[in-house]
Amino acid sequence: MFRNKKVAMLLAELVGTAVLALVFVGVQHTGIGYPFFIALAAGSAVGAMALVFGSTSGAHFNPALTLGLWTARKVKTVPAILYIGVQILGGAIAFWTYNYLAKTHLQGMAGHYQARVMIGEAIGVFVFVVGWAAAAAQKFEGIRLAATVGGSFALGVIIASVASYGFANPAIAMADNSFGWSTYVLGPAIGGIVGVNFYNMLLAGTTKGKK
Repeated sequence: MFRNKKVAMLLAELVGTAVLALVFVGVQHTGIGYPFFIALAAGSAVGAMALVFGSTSGAHFNPALTLGLWTARKVKTVPAILYIGVQILGGAIAFWTYNYLAKTHLQGMAGHYQARVMIGEAIGVFVFVVGWAAAAAQKFEGIRLAATVGGSFALGVIIASVASYGFANPAIAMADNSFGWSTYVLGPAIGGIVGVNFYNMLLAGTTKGKK
């Protein structure tokens, strides 16, 4: 039973991340691929996957969030490594799936390092992570959990889109063949670390759990 639970957690993160990344990339490369519609679709995907997998894995679906939780000692080292590994794999699966379904090959858009892109990604992830942390602290479930984490991610994507492609998630960057270490990985990592620790140090304890 213990092993089955661990496997279920990893599968939940794999599938949830892959679905999120595929939805993001799919909308991005259509005729309505504007930041608002991308954010709406991505937020809806996060909310739906949180409803399905929230009680199984915690609904991270984002390596930056998992990394932030690890720095705050909310996730142990081995589970964090496994989570990040399957999340990146989920992004890769989304990349392969999109290319197959669309009969195309996505061209990388990571480009060279730009401070504004990294900062935009960091701020977007920060917003998402603070929303996720608030939902976790207040023990939200069901629609409340889905609305909070989905809405927070949508807002984060919109903010990040001001300066970048608005991935706000390294796994999505992987799915779009834009895995830029100095921008779409470092930026989200900074946002995840700062966001989780900001919430835990300054806001945790000021919110009430569900009655």
